[in-house]
Amino acid sequence: MNTLGTLEDLAKEHGTPLVVVDHLILRRNYEEFTRYLPRVQAYYAVKANPDPMIVETLYHLGASFDVASFSEFSLACQNVKGLPEEKRREFIQERIIYANPVKTIEALKKLDTYKPLVTYDNQEEVRKIREHAPNARLVLRIKVPNIGALLKLSTKFGAPPGEAVRLMKAAHGAGLALEGISFHVGSQNTNYDNYVKALIVAEGILAEARLYGFDKLRVLDIGGGFPAPYDRSVRPFQELARILNAELDRLFPPSVHIAAEPGRFLVATAATLVASVIGKTSRGVKPCYYLNDGVYQTFSGIIFDRCKYQIQAFKKGQKRISTVYGPTCDSLDTISLSEELPELNVGDLVYCRNIGAYSYATATNFNGFSPAKVVHINR
Repeated sequence: MNTLGTLEDLAKEHGTPLVVVDHLILRRNYEEFTRYLPRVQAYYAVKANPDPMIVETLYHLGASFDVASFSEFSLACQNVKGLPEEKRREFIQERIIYANPVKTIEALKKLDTYKPLVTYDNQEEVRKIREHAPNARLVLRIKVPNIGALLKLSTKFGAPPGEAVRLMKAAHGAGLALEGISFHVGSQNTNYDNYVKALIVAEGILAEARLYGFDKLRVLDIGGGFPAPYDRSVRPFQELARILNAELDRLFPPSVHIAAEPGRFLVATAATLVASVIGKTSRGVKPCYYLNDGVYQTFSGIIFDRCKYQIQAFKKGQKRISTVYGPTCDSLDTISLSEELPELNVGDLVYCRNIGAYSYATATNFNGFSPAKVVHINR
């Protein structure tokens, strides 16, 4: 596990900004997820962090993959490129789900030969799939409550439950194979009641579907949203697992394949950023520090993910409320207006844990500042 001494040594060796990905933590997170949710097959949400080394580690642990673009699909397939064609196709068909309900025509054409699992949530998508990927196997995504989620996804995706059976009929009428239903309670969802409500809605839809002859739906994808422990306000994962296990066993027979799409939960705590102070000043009496990483780089999650990160200093000393900026000349590049830090000098190092999800995955080269270098430890 990355100690402060290890982080400082790596920063001296590689320079900053530096993201340190600890595969020991990654393995621990995956093992925790699978241990507490034994009925659930984890399909890692590649969008959370598409680092090939992370994808490879999770593959060897037994993970399946949730992809949302053909590029992510190809990345997941890299792990099985050396297998015999039969085994490779089996992996793609059973352990990858293309969980973007709206797909490009180009992606559908490329996917068709693999007979993949794909999600959909509207009539137009049925038409596109029938025309360009008739061999795909469909999973209907339904809309469920996202109350309390850091990012609500139900406004963009998900068919209203009242339209579910109609869309199933549409897929069946188009000659497409229908495999099951899926939902997503929203990203970083700390309101565990959302899962219970969503599972009850899903069971009701499956029961209604059986009345219309859809009695062989075998997949229930409960999506992502599993919260990472950014701070102590996040209730333990074991508590959510107990709730999920009880409801899954109550509502769904063992013949139903339960899938989930953890992303943030697996990778958030597996990475730490080390950055350097490149400038300092005061605005009134408030200390202000400028780092060589900001919201256009590893701290992009502040903008895209509405995530709050805690910046900490390696040095000790009396702490004061400080402002922390990134390196670009854009005033949007503000990391924090209220960080508790000791007095820092140019050249001092700071670090930020729990920054593995939706961070350097969405980093840019804006203003000529390159994303942080990434190093992997404990592989």
